[in-house]
Amino acid sequence: MSEEQIPVTVRILDKEYRIACDPSEKEGLIDSARYLDQRMREIRQSGRVIGSDRIAVMAALNLAYELLEMRQQEGKGPHDAEDRLAGLQQRIAQALAAHRELDAEGESV
Repeated sequence: MSEEQIPVTVRILDKEYRIACDPSEKEGLIDSARYLDQRMREIRQSGRVIGSDRIAVMAALNLAYELLEMRQQEGKGPHDAEDRLAGLQQRIAQALAAHRELDAEGESV
């Protein structure tokens, strides 16, 4: 009893994407796109990552990390949000430093 797919247009980082989804999933898709757009804009505004592909990869890595952390913590009781945030910030800083090193190596070749 699958519903017929409908086209939904979402805007992420100033680009429009047309995605087919079930009508019952439309609101969730729109909310997800808004959230992703917000996260990608935060990364772009930091000025540490340049290029939409890299911004998308960093956003995906951040979201995947958060999802895995939440899954890991299920059933383990309350988790200190500040510790999670500090750990995430540290991983992001390390990833950005590695990207800067790679960029620097690529420029000198």
